[in-house]
Amino acid sequence: MHPFSSLTIFIFVAGYITARWDLVTRLYELAFFAWDHGVFARAAKAFAPTKHLPILDFSPTEYLLTSSYDEGDRFEPGQHDIMVENSDGMLRVFWPNNLTRTTSPGVIVGWRNSNLDLFVITVLEDVEIRSVESALRVGTLFRNSTYPVARIFQLCDQPNMHVLGTLNHPSPAEIFDPARICAFTLAGSRRPYIYCPPHAELAAQIVLFDPPNPMQMQYMSLEPISLALGKEYWPPRGTNYMADDVEILEEEQRQRTAELVAKLRFHTVVRHAPTKKELALPTILRQINCAQEVADLLQKNTPLVGPRRKRSLSVSERVVESAQSLYAFAAWSLWTLFMAYVFPFLLYVFKIAIIGHRMVAEGLLQVLEWPLPIKKIQLPESRRPINGPVALKDISACCQQVHLRLQQFSYYPTQYSLLRRRKATWSSFPTTNSDYIRFYNSLWLVANDVIIGIALGSFISDNAQATSQLIGGVLNEYTVEGLTRMIRWLMSYPGGLKLNPELAAFLGDLFLWVIEYWSSTIFALILPRLPTIVYVIGCSSFAGASMPIAIFSDLLSLLTLHIYSFYVASARIFNWQLTIIVSLFHLFRGKKRNVLRNRIDNCDYDLDQLLLGTILFTLLFFLLPTVVVFYLTFASARMAIISLKATLDTCLACLNHFPLFALMLRIKDSQRLPAGIHFQLLSAEQPKLPHQDKSERDDNQESTADEDEDDEEEDNLATSVAYIRLSSTPLSVRQIFEQYFQLWARIHQHYLSPKVVFRLLTGRFVPPLGRSEMYGLQYSVLPRERATIAEVWKSLNENEETDSSNGPTATRGQKAYLGSHGRAIGKQWK
Repeated sequence: MHPFSSLTIFIFVAGYITARWDLVTRLYELAFFAWDHGVFARAAKAFAPTKHLPILDFSPTEYLLTSSYDEGDRFEPGQHDIMVENSDGMLRVFWPNNLTRTTSPGVIVGWRNSNLDLFVITVLEDVEIRSVESALRVGTLFRNSTYPVARIFQLCDQPNMHVLGTLNHPSPAEIFDPARICAFTLAGSRRPYIYCPPHAELAAQIVLFDPPNPMQMQYMSLEPISLALGKEYWPPRGTNYMADDVEILEEEQRQRTAELVAKLRFHTVVRHAPTKKELALPTILRQINCAQEVADLLQKNTPLVGPRRKRSLSVSERVVESAQSLYAFAAWSLWTLFMAYVFPFLLYVFKIAIIGHRMVAEGLLQVLEWPLPIKKIQLPESRRPINGPVALKDISACCQQVHLRLQQFSYYPTQYSLLRRRKATWSSFPTTNSDYIRFYNSLWLVANDVIIGIALGSFISDNAQATSQLIGGVLNEYTVEGLTRMIRWLMSYPGGLKLNPELAAFLGDLFLWVIEYWSSTIFALILPRLPTIVYVIGCSSFAGASMPIAIFSDLLSLLTLHIYSFYVASARIFNWQLTIIVSLFHLFRGKKRNVLRNRIDNCDYDLDQLLLGTILFTLLFFLLPTVVVFYLTFASARMAIISLKATLDTCLACLNHFPLFALMLRIKDSQRLPAGIHFQLLSAEQPKLPHQDKSERDDNQESTADEDEDDEEEDNLATSVAYIRLSSTPLSVRQIFEQYFQLWARIHQHYLSPKVVFRLLTGRFVPPLGRSEMYGLQYSVLPRERATIAEVWKSLNENEETDSSNGPTATRGQKAYLGSHGRAIGKQWK
């Protein structure tokens, strides 16, 4: 044959195939359907010679799934079978509420957890059952998937998807088959109905639920969502945190309770082992979380099921299509050039800027965490003397705030990289929802802090002189002049109370001398420079309103250091005097305290010992009111300063850790904050069959009343259907502010407990609540160990690699259509 003739025939055949591409595609699907049902295998076995050749005895779908993986990854029937055999005679169907609005006929598609436990995903309209079954086997309904569909099969713990029955079919099957249910949705009713005749001896139960939208990060969960990283991050690591007596008692009580619970477990007689239905509840919730996304994929591929006809384009339509194609090609070319040359350069510069910022932040963090050359110090903010290294962030609220902000900025790139990874898989995997809430809550709080700080800084900078005069007047009035007047009043007869004039004069002159020296040195250095200090504070407000609050807290601690010294001195004198009085009182009674046995024993004293002890007891007892008056004065001043600092620390906690984003989600979309599930039993309904013949109704109208009642009883479905509503329980406001409630309980127990009141009355030192507790609430959303610079660079590059690899992954997910063995390739994502 002439070569030109061969070329002509080839072009003619190619053109014919291109024109009839829908026919070729249909033949391809029919061939796959025949191969999947073993038609070719049986034909090959029938016509095979005596020496049998190896025949493929599995479907092409299984071949596509297992050919690219090792033998250990192949799916074995029964290996992952989680079907719960239902033996209680109950047909249980999980039905989405959004499917009750349709009244047109369709095919129900979903998961079959067992023979009588069905989970409905969606209803495909205008298709046939055989076409849907063939599409599920071949994988037509899973085409054009952005991500591998095997992950959905693995998450739902099911090997394949089934046709569960029909919806609004005009004539139900005469023989009831639970594998092919017949459901109806009546007009005006929000509930579906399952046709179940009385001879089936089954009770129908429909669990209605609203499928969460995974694109909006909605999901259902048995456990409440965590807004913090965990208790192990509170207090933060690296702080010189020492528990006081109250916390030690709490820890001992907690350990005793845990030991008692462990002992009770050994004496338990009956143990309730969880049933298969209870173990299947998490799987059902995962199926509910995946229902919306899988339904959208199935509905998108529904036009691929059944016959498809495509009309040829006209001349005008071809011209329009060509023009649009030319415009799209030009736009695509420009976008390709931008993404190929400009965007990578900008992205690289942005990464370099992030790494530079991370290096500067790491340097500042090292300075703030550098141990000072102080081996032992008693801080006003600590409970006990700190033995060991002390850093700047441990003694200054301003340094602590800077340390917190730098920690947050250092964690943002890693946290954002973690959130970017969620786009590489299905949205039905709620693994990063907590990180999403923490990340944007932190960004929102920082933005609000900066906005409030700009407003506050502008006001302070514009009124620096007046603000400095106000602050100087208040400090001079309450810490110098007012305290001097109070001490002079105590040196006389305060409130008509007669004190010891010599002791009162001695203590008063001592305290007045310290106040005079303090005012002549510290105030002489600070007050003239107070306008400059206030202006610097106003400029620091542009970094956030938390900075001036922290600086004011440090200034308050510095300018009231003499009041703290007065409180410590008077408390120590009062405690010593009270201890000596108690010891002399025991001596006066002829007793003494046994320190080794911690008890009061009898003791024989000589006459001179009793006489000297009685004189000293009387002397100290009459001097006690004078010491008590000074002690109560400085203790009250110290408690007022502690209250003011606690108020400032509370403002810092609200600016740094207030759950503003969580509250917004609680009001706007509570399904994004799940805290459990709730089952509600609805009222039962008994509707009539929707396919009653109108002609039979007209004939029945001429019959008697008794026959009408009999026909009505026959028309009514005898089997009643129980309806249960499954809904998500949102996170309560109490749970959102759980950490604040814990902090308030800790403050209440620290300051208002009987032991603390006893310490205050006996003159023992009552320290304020440590900064580790107040800032532990804010550090709870940060990891214990911050990421290094190399880890940040690696996480930034992993995002780019993940984005570039989405194309091959999507292509592989489109080619590897899932059929009856979808979980075979699910192991690679474990």
